[in-house]
Amino acid sequence: MVAVLLVLGGAIYAVVARSLEATSLDQLEHRVASIERFVSGVPDPFPDRPAGEAPVGISFGGPAPGTIALIITPSGQTIGPSTRLAGLPIGDAVKAALGGATDIRTAVVADVPIRVLTVPVQRANGTVVLQVIQDISAERRTLDTVLVVLVVGGLAGIAAAGVGGWFYARRALVPIRDALRRQREFAADASHEIRTPLAVIRATVEHLERHPERTLGSEADALDDMKAEVDHLTALVGDLLLLARTDSGVEELSAEPTDLERIASEAIEGLRTVAAERSVALDLAAVPTPLTGDPLRLRQLVTILVDNAIRHGPAGSTVRVGVHPDDRGGGTLTVDDEGTGIAAEDRARVFDRFWRAPGTSTGGTGLGLAIAHWVVQRQGGSISVGDAPNGGARFEIHLPGHPA
Repeated sequence: MVAVLLVLGGAIYAVVARSLEATSLDQLEHRVASIERFVSGVPDPFPDRPAGEAPVGISFGGPAPGTIALIITPSGQTIGPSTRLAGLPIGDAVKAALGGATDIRTAVVADVPIRVLTVPVQRANGTVVLQVIQDISAERRTLDTVLVVLVVGGLAGIAAAGVGGWFYARRALVPIRDALRRQREFAADASHEIRTPLAVIRATVEHLERHPERTLGSEADALDDMKAEVDHLTALVGDLLLLARTDSGVEELSAEPTDLERIASEAIEGLRTVAAERSVALDLAAVPTPLTGDPLRLRQLVTILVDNAIRHGPAGSTVRVGVHPDDRGGGTLTVDDEGTGIAAEDRARVFDRFWRAPGTSTGGTGLGLAIAHWVVQRQGGSISVGDAPNGGARFEIHLPGHPA
């Protein structure tokens, strides 16, 4: 911004200065031309002709307003205003003109800035020098005003750009800071989740090392604990790898004709054993709901939501799953449990990775709902959480018939 303003301001100042200077020189040259015609048209006007008859002195109005014209004869006499002005003519300019050059210069006379045009005219009796002077105080004031405007305007522009840049940079950095924060939280949570099963496995191995005399049969419980933690760790690593692939954009979903009713039915059948172990009933109310999507990921979606409902439902409760087409050519999936539900203030974070509502069990990897959210988004749908009609939580998913 500073560089642009400097270049632009310098260009504006130079153009204005050049324009004012060109206008001033045009006026001086016009005055010189009129005097030169007078000098050339009279055979010998000097020194006998009175000075008042020569077109010298101060000019008011016309094409060369505010100029003073002087004529310096070959003998060195100055013909000009009746009252000589101190410092005029400009001697160095006269000397340069006597050398045959047209001299243009600026000077200061009586604290007044002037521009001087001095031209030699060759005559039979010698060289006559014509000198025209113009007060350029107004030109300097104009340039000073332009400079002040450019400096003040530039500083104001830089200040405004700084404030605006700071404001918008902070806004632009918000998602970056949030992403870094989530990344740090994700790494910390992942480390914590992995550390727990590893600690259990290590403790179990150390226990077996301390009792080498015992048989595998007598340590069946310890081996079962190790297997459960290995299964948990395997699931956790698998979910982490999936989320890492989704973040990098490597994981893609296929798009093929499928039926959400069939997918939900297959997913629920695979969870009936888990539900029976927790004394939870599964109820499916579904009608054919054709759509285009990734059957594997949609089944994973249903499995995550139903498994989540089973784990949060009390013994003797029922998890109800509904599937039906919607009026936009897609499908709607609902999963209701009869647990304690999700507090309104917690619903905004329910799909965050590793997030668990206060007071809930620590089972699972804490990544299931985050994966479910990703699947729905990639299918071009929406997922929300609210209250189920019979108490507990309801997850409602709307999927388009043909994801974009």
